[in-house]
Amino acid sequence: MSTPHELTWIETEEGYLAASVHPAAEARPSPAVLMCHGFTGHRGEAHFLFVHAARAFARAGVAALRVDFRGSGESEGEFRDMTVGGEITDALAALDYLAHRPEVDAERVAVLGLSLGGAVAACVAGREPSVAALVLWSAVADLQMIAARFLQPGSEPLRLPDGSYELGGLALGQSFVDTILHHRPTDEVQRFGGPVLIVHGTEDQSVPLSHAELYAKVLGKQAEVHLIEGADHVFARVPWKAEAIEVSAGFLGRTLRAQS
Repeated sequence: MSTPHELTWIETEEGYLAASVHPAAEARPSPAVLMCHGFTGHRGEAHFLFVHAARAFARAGVAALRVDFRGSGESEGEFRDMTVGGEITDALAALDYLAHRPEVDAERVAVLGLSLGGAVAACVAGREPSVAALVLWSAVADLQMIAARFLQPGSEPLRLPDGSYELGGLALGQSFVDTILHHRPTDEVQRFGGPVLIVHGTEDQSVPLSHAELYAKVLGKQAEVHLIEGADHVFARVPWKAEAIEVSAGFLGRTLRAQS
């Protein structure tokens, strides 16, 4: 019996990234998708969202790579050193790793991102010409929303003695705040010429629906928008999760197979 997925490490200049590879169920070389988790998340994500999605993608003939960004999950590094730029660098390294796996067709590799990982994925798609398709789940479009949490007087998280921020048991350094507005996902994604799927819950209280609308506006006919009625930020009900996964698996299978 074959293993359900492969546990591996991706070497980068900043240390090793923990990763899980789900090979496609069908003939190889196959299309593939890199999955980028959200802020304070990990490669499994809430209620095993990324695990269940990766398995579904693999069954649909699309290999999946789930990766922990540096300082998150089981990867090396400290979360206090996390920055958006660092996660973009990690995602590009993971994308290169995925494209060079022998069972993967390097010309049919997509990127999927959840929440802040969606902003990362949008930037990666805009910078890396090899990306064939993009999926944005509850994606942050305007990083000012996150920056405001730290910059508006009275709204900032508790400060620790060393000056870092307390985030529910995690310490986050000042460099995250100092550099976050250097990145403009909606500007970068406009350099991407491939198909895009935008999936968003209509009752997302963490990243409002306006972010999906902003991506849709800048991408125009290039993007498909799928709204999940009543869903929250991470599709935290069984029907919501199933819908997000099903529509994304269909999109990836359709768009990536069309390029074969």
